[in-house]
Amino acid sequence: MYKNLKLAVVIPCYNVKNKISKVLASIGQEVDCIYVIDDCCPEGTGNFVRNNFVDVRIKVISHIQNAGVGGAVITGYQKAIEDGVDVIVKIDGDGQMNSSLITVFIDPIVDGLADYTKGNRFFNLESLSAMPRIRLIGNSFLSFLTKLSSGYWDVFDPTNGYTAINAAVALDLPLHKINKGYFFESDMLFRLNILRAVVADIPISALYGDEKSGLRISKIVIPFIWGHTKNLLKRIFYNYYLRDMSVASFELPLGLGLFLFGAIFGLFHWISAFSTGVATPAGTVMIAAISIIVGIQLLLSFLAYDISFVPRRPIGLAAINKNFILKAP
Repeated sequence: MYKNLKLAVVIPCYNVKNKISKVLASIGQEVDCIYVIDDCCPEGTGNFVRNNFVDVRIKVISHIQNAGVGGAVITGYQKAIEDGVDVIVKIDGDGQMNSSLITVFIDPIVDGLADYTKGNRFFNLESLSAMPRIRLIGNSFLSFLTKLSSGYWDVFDPTNGYTAINAAVALDLPLHKINKGYFFESDMLFRLNILRAVVADIPISALYGDEKSGLRISKIVIPFIWGHTKNLLKRIFYNYYLRDMSVASFELPLGLGLFLFGAIFGLFHWISAFSTGVATPAGTVMIAAISIIVGIQLLLSFLAYDISFVPRRPIGLAAINKNFILKAP
């Protein structure tokens, strides 16, 4: 056990038969359980692992139907929780993630500094040169959307799949509601924010080989934007109106209302003046301008409050401390 806690690694597998051996061999002895989730892999990765590995830590779980990367990870989470694991790490089976960093991801959780840790490939500017440009641009855009929808303004690289989570926090998540596809990591952040869990970025360098990403920009843009929009609206409702209320709860609707009123009112009179040739009165212009300016100020004030509202106190700390004490020799 690592620091008297039971650790597990979840590896979703789909078309990684040629790479899974190296990944499994690289996992250190600090890990107690390794869950290989064969997500109806056409290459039969699960059977390959069963037939070629005798490591007692490895447990292969096979899906009859493909559930998506999120569905595979959730299966691993559920099995790990069932087995009494304390911290669950998720890595991919394609060899892009450095297994020697597992303890680096676990330490902030064990030390009571975070509930969930995730990789961030944007810390080291030198390593960014290895990232394909389309991924660099796409991740930057998705990171901004995720900040808005999740409320974690201090994290980046939201689609990074190298993660670790306190099992007690995972138990509180509505796992059946989390998106099972490529939106999984972003949706996880939204769900974690609703729990007020603390998320921390871990600087990493990505390893790119000859693998081809299954992510197609044309197929995910609209679903991602729609998913982020829904999560943003739900987060604001849950955090600012249903569960709690603050000054920001009034700043948002008032600011949005004033801005829209000023913009529509001003546009209407501008069109009217343009079509009739009659100049708009100064008072009318001032009403539109002041409404827009005050509206923007209120929206910026709400944004500042939202940024400061990022969770800071880990919710799984008590569980970690309790398990550490109970399992201490």
